[in-house]
Amino acid sequence: MPIEIFLDEVLEKRGMKSVELAEKIGITPANLSILKTGKAKAIRFSTLEAICKALECEPGDIIKINN
Repeated sequence: MPIEIFLDEVLEKRGMKSVELAEKIGITPANLSILKTGKAKAIRFSTLEAICKALECEPGDIIKINN
């Protein structure tokens, strides 16, 4: 039951670059890249909340379980 990350798609819809998002939410572009590629082992709720606020989306818009 792998989890898929759709952060790139949401960023594109919002016309936002990764570097801009990283700056807005207070993480490094390298750490955001780890999240975007699905290589992260965990994500803090505070980080997820910050991403969703910055992108005006819900967690389910960027994280989905692939059945």
